[in-house]
Order: sequence, then C-alpha cells, then structure tokens
Amino acid sequence: MIVLAAVAAVSLAQSKATFDRVEGRRVTALAEEMAGNPLVRTQLVRPAPAEMLAPLLQSTLTRSGVTSATVADAGGKIVASTNPTLVGTRMPSDGPQVADGRGWSGELPVNGVIELVAQAPVLNAEDDTARRLKAGDHLGTVMIGRASPSVGQRLVGASSYLLVYLGVASVLGVAGSWLLARRIKRQTFGMEPREIAGLAEHREAMLFGIAEGVVALDPQQRLTLVNAVGRGLLDLPENCVGMSLTDLGIEGRLYDVLAGTAPEGEPDEHARRDEVVVRRGRVLVMNRMDVTKDGRRLGSVTTLRDRTELAQLERELGSFRSTTELLRAQAHEFSNQLHTISGLIQIGEHDEVVRYVRALRKHRESLDLNLTSRVRDRAVAALLMAKSSLAAERKVRLKISERTALERLEPTDSADVATVLGNLVDNAVDAAASGAGSVSPAAGDDEQGAWVEVELRQDASSVEIVVRDSGPGVAPELAQEVFSHGFTTKAAQGGDRGIGLALTRLVCKRRGGEVSVTNTRAGAMFTARMSVGRPADLATEGVR
Repeated sequence: MIVLAAVAAVSLAQSKATFDRVEGRRVTALAEEMAGNPLVRTQLVRPAPAEMLAPLLQSTLTRSGVTSATVADAGGKIVASTNPTLVGTRMPSDGPQVADGRGWSGELPVNGVIELVAQAPVLNAEDDTARRLKAGDHLGTVMIGRASPSVGQRLVGASSYLLVYLGVASVLGVAGSWLLARRIKRQTFGMEPREIAGLAEHREAMLFGIAEGVVALDPQQRLTLVNAVGRGLLDLPENCVGMSLTDLGIEGRLYDVLAGTAPEGEPDEHARRDEVVVRRGRVLVMNRMDVTKDGRRLGSVTTLRDRTELAQLERELGSFRSTTELLRAQAHEFSNQLHTISGLIQIGEHDEVVRYVRALRKHRESLDLNLTSRVRDRAVAALLMAKSSLAAERKVRLKISERTALERLEPTDSADVATVLGNLVDNAVDAAASGAGSVSPAAGDDEQGAWVEVELRQDASSVEIVVRDSGPGVAPELAQEVFSHGFTTKAAQGGDRGIGLALTRLVCKRRGGEVSVTNTRAGAMFTARMSVGRPADLATEGVR
C-alpha cells in the first residue's frame, strides 16, 4: 500500500508539473499577444475602455478555452474582465515585475479560485504628444488565467499511464513483500509474528522467574541477555546489555569462565564444567555452555549459582568433621599404643612397658604445654591438637614455631582464624604427605621427614598466620590462581580440591586482609593476614 500511495503521489506531482509547464506557456503567449494588440493600447488611454475591450476579452476566452481574461490600467485598477465582479478592483499581483515592464506567470487566487495566470505589461508603441506619452511607457496590464485542475481531474487526466504505474508498483510490491517475508521467516525459523511474541513472553517468564543467574554472550563477548539475578550476582549496571566483558571491567578468572577461555594446559571442555569463582565476597558456581545452530556458533549461555551460604555451612560442617577425624585418629593411635603395650607384656618386657608409657605421657604433656603456653585461644589450640593427630596418622610432623604467640580472641574472630588456619594446615599436610621430606629451616636440626610448621603472630589489631610445609611447592604461574579457582596446594599437580583456599581468601578479604603463597627452599609458605577485634578479657575466661 505504501508503494502504491507513493506511485500515485508521484503521478499526481508529475501531472501537475506537466500542467504548469504546458498551460503556463499557453497563457503567457495569450497574455503577450493581447498586450501587443493595438486595440488594447489605444483603448487603455481613452475613457470607458470596457465597452471596446469586453468583446475582445470574451472572444479570447471562447477561442482559447482559458478561465479568465482581465485588463488593468497603469495604476493596477481593473477596467475590463470576463468576470464583471472584478471590474473596479485591483489586479492581483505577486511582485513588481509587471510594473517594471516585465512579464510574470504563476499561481494566484482570482475571485476565490487558484488559477495559473500570466501577466504581461501593455506598453505604448510610439510617442503621443497629445497625451504626453512616450514609446515604451507602461499603459496597463493584461492577465490571462487558467484554473488549476482538482486532484480528481488530475487523476482522470493521468489515468492513461497511472494504471500502468500502479500495476508495475503492485507487482514490485508483491514480489518485494514475498522476498522479505521469506527472508524474515528463514531468520526466525519459520515462526509467525504471533509465535515470536509468545516465545519472547515465555523467555522473559522463564529467565526472570528462576532463582539462578543467566548470562548470554555473543561470539564477540558482548552481553545479549542477563536476568536480574545474574546482574545482581555480578554487580552489573542496568544498561549492561550490549556491552562487552572488557567494557564492564570483568577480567581474570571470571572473564575466563564467561568467555570460555581454557586455562593453560587444560582442554577446552574445562570451560564447560562447573567452575568456582569468588566475585566481590560471593562464592559463585558457574556452568557455561556454547550455543550453535547448523554448525554456526551463536554465542554462549552461563548459569550462576550463589554458594556463599553453602560455603559458610561447609565451614561449620568442617568443624564437626575435624572433631570426628580427631576422635578417629586418636582412637587409631590409642589402638596402636595398646597393641605395642600388649606385645611388650606378652614378651615379658615389663620395664620397657613402663618406659614406653612414661614416654607417651611426656610427649603428650610436652605438646599440651607447648600449645597452651603459646596459643591461649582454646578453639585454635584444640584445632591444632586435632590437626597434629591427623598429621601424625599420615606420617607428617606438625610443629608449632617458637615465635608463635596468640592471645584469647572474640568468638567470631576465633572462628575465622580457625577456618583460615584449618584450611591452610589441611593443604600443607596434603602437600607434605605427597612430597619428599626435607629439613625444616626453622628447626635447625638434621631430622628428615615430612613436616608442617605453623606460626601465629598477633598485634593490637590483626593476626598473621604462616604455614610452611616440606611439599613440592606451588608453581609460580599458579600462585594466584590457587585462590581464584579454589585449588589447594595439590593444584601444582593438577588436583582440584573444591573451594578451600577460595574460602580462605574470602574470609581474609572480609576482614581487610589477604592471603598469599611463596616458595621457600624447603617447600611452600602460605601467609594469611586478617584484622581482629580487641583480645578477649581474661577475667571473663570462665564465662566463655
């Protein structure tokens, strides 16, 4: 319809232009012819010229088929016209051209009707001394008008070719519409607009009605879709759709997971598995899938789940697990000691039994005294005691540095210190048990074997935890990745141990600190710092 309307408008415009060109030339010729008529020249300078000019004007009107013929004197007053009502009025004009002796043509309203008119000046042919006129003097004006046809008249006049134009336009419009519809259906997989609208509604209801975050990217890593949950988990602005990951300031581990960039040495499928990412205090589990259609990659969709609360529960569960492991390890150790004592009794070595029992008691008292004198926080001391038994079961010696000094802490501070210390010790024991033993640089002796050394330092506002081990160390390129990915010290060997170190870093950052890892001559050294409140008043120790 738009094409047909445009063709009709063009045809009407063309018809009007043709009328103006053809009829304009004709009325101009008629006006110039009448202006040069000797009768008009002689009558304009005489009184009552209408009697002689009226027949001439009527004859011109009948002979040429124009709409109006008018003659005015030099002052612009109409003296004769085919429309008697105009006599005595002023000649309509669009400028001073005629008064200056020049002709003019154009459209003017004549007695309420728009006409295409031509005005020509009537000039004196020769000198007239009696009337004091010179050749070329302006005697008056002749105006010939042709009424402009209406829209209906122009359509009738253009019907001979307008139908052809409209027919051609109809064919082109139908062909163009068919091709456009075919292209659109191919791009929309053959769905009708009603189906597309329904699909969009279902998508909105699905994506914005689920509890998980959803982020969609195109092949250029630009966001094409993100629901409210995903925007909240990633702290994205409202107008993030259409922006690239780089524009949004996303980098590091989060960028690698969203963009599907596999870490060095990992296969491409690594980017499609559930991945743990720590983002601004949140522990996120992300799953990324590539989207393809007919072998063409359309982008990717990543789902996000907030597991911060789950990590908190895992930390609390770890306390119960540590207690269970401690009881199991102590039971195992006690069983071995009873077997030793039973064997000595059976072979009659009663004095050796006494010496063995005394050695066990002395070792236990020494360990308890060492811990309680250096670590006065009961929860942390109990944790180290439990970790010592677990380490001994794995043939790893857990040592407390002589520089260790920790006072009583507030319960919340104690829980966070225990969380960080427990994770670091677990990873250190794993690394030491799997690696070759070496000499402890802090021990200063020649003892060989696997070992882990813990050092706790405290000042007025912070606690520093240093855990050294005799393991193989951490590869330099993984020094930061172990915290981002949630790896333990086994990451150096390709093992994935969950979110232990990621949780450690999260706890430290929440308390304004940080955790780092470096390699020493003996193995790895993890250093964690965090701020704590005022040490608990020892006078309230019994209450706590």
